[in-house]
Amino acid sequence: MLICEKIAPSGVDFLSERFDVDVELDWDADQLKERIGDYDAIVVRSATKVTAELIDAATKLSVVGRAGTGVDNVDVEAATRRGIVVCNAAGSNAVSAAEHAIALLLAQARNVAHAHASLVDGRWERAKFGGIEVTGKTLGVLGFGRIGQMVAERAKGLSMEVVAYDPFVAESRFRDLGVERAEEPADLYAAADFISLHLASSPQTRGFVDAEAFSQMKPTARIINAARGDVVDQDALVQALTDGTIAGAGIDVYPEEPTTESPLFGLPGVVVTPHLGASTSEAQDRAGAVVAEQVAAALTGGMVTHAVNIPAVSPEALDVLGPFMPLARQLGQLLARIAGVDSPIEISYEGRLGEEDTRLLTASVLAGMVSGAVEGPVNLVNATSLAADRGIEWAETNSPRAVDYTNRITVRAGEVSMSGTTVGTTSRPRLVSAFDQAIELELAPHVGIFLYQDVPGQVGRVGTILGTADVNIASMAVSPSKREGSAAMAVTVDSPVPSTVVEEIGALDGFESVWFVDLDDG
Repeated sequence: MLICEKIAPSGVDFLSERFDVDVELDWDADQLKERIGDYDAIVVRSATKVTAELIDAATKLSVVGRAGTGVDNVDVEAATRRGIVVCNAAGSNAVSAAEHAIALLLAQARNVAHAHASLVDGRWERAKFGGIEVTGKTLGVLGFGRIGQMVAERAKGLSMEVVAYDPFVAESRFRDLGVERAEEPADLYAAADFISLHLASSPQTRGFVDAEAFSQMKPTARIINAARGDVVDQDALVQALTDGTIAGAGIDVYPEEPTTESPLFGLPGVVVTPHLGASTSEAQDRAGAVVAEQVAAALTGGMVTHAVNIPAVSPEALDVLGPFMPLARQLGQLLARIAGVDSPIEISYEGRLGEEDTRLLTASVLAGMVSGAVEGPVNLVNATSLAADRGIEWAETNSPRAVDYTNRITVRAGEVSMSGTTVGTTSRPRLVSAFDQAIELELAPHVGIFLYQDVPGQVGRVGTILGTADVNIASMAVSPSKREGSAAMAVTVDSPVPSTVVEEIGALDGFESVWFVDLDDG
């Protein structure tokens, strides 16, 4: 095993007790490429680039360990093609990140940075830098994953009230932590004196906090961002601070890094730091120790809980389960977007699938449910722990008999159910039931599902609205059976549907519920 960047001594010791370990901190890229063929595992931090070219030269390599939370410096696709496990130290910086958010909150409330700069510059300006107490104030936590929950716990220790928004976290988790659950971001904005951002970076969250969001906040509100720079519209933030829409900000992350020039720098009421959220000795030590355990597990056949690519499975199991993994993930995505995550999830497998160990498919369902709600990759190894972190409960049942199809997967939460199978030689995912009503539709990246009263003209009304909005319908299916006069309709379209169009369809007479969901296959 090769360790080519400095990690915690405890991590080095842990690996050295189990494997032959070389610690080489001075090799350049050419030396590394020349010698990597001798090693079964490599441990890196951020400086070493594990490229496709390096992976090609690593003829014995079976695991890459990254002593940190990201894997931007590792070509995960190339490693996966070679069957190489890539793992990181996910969560190792959670405490440090949460504490830094609280530090920014307090520094912002008490003008610590500006008062310090003034005093060391020779000015005694007590009156100028009077602050506010946080006791009794309301903290809004936008994104209630592991770090958001830690921030909430620490804020409550400061006698703050906490309200949080995250549609991918079960209501029970809010209750357990004594945190009020906001139904919409606007509810949080209206209530909060401080707003701490802990959203994952994704296409859905980039620019999430925009000019409209700032307009819904109190003029005394102060925003804290120690998560990701791109979840805030920086221009809108600068404008909100400049015109007094909000009172202040504590910022640790930026749209582009590193940076020494930002329109935020020097603004009154703004505290900035250079992405220090994970920069504690404890977090760095923890990262080294965690990645050492992950690498050891990968080499000895243990459970790699922080893998960022698909784990190895037997060829026999993969022949049966593999074609259904995209379907399972997409059913999980549909269920989460339509039903939420508050009700326990029931997952059933029928037919040949019911004879197999289906934990891999259940992980796919859970990966779909939490995708887009967490920072970093969601995969078959970490999906179960990420779902558990969010209070999601699930159970699975297996039956070797399937009534209508050779194989069938059904996911259910309360009264919401979705069933699917695969079709064709390429195992294309197909929806076969929605809300316990038969419906036949091949799934695609953009899917709409409606519940509506079955009266003449409803299909045409949907088509007219989508056509007027230049949204092309690729396919459509209507349930032949009805439930108390209510029918289910599903469509696939060629592009994402604007929220205004969704609202227009939802306002049609007789339409009970309308959902449009953007799917991926992992």
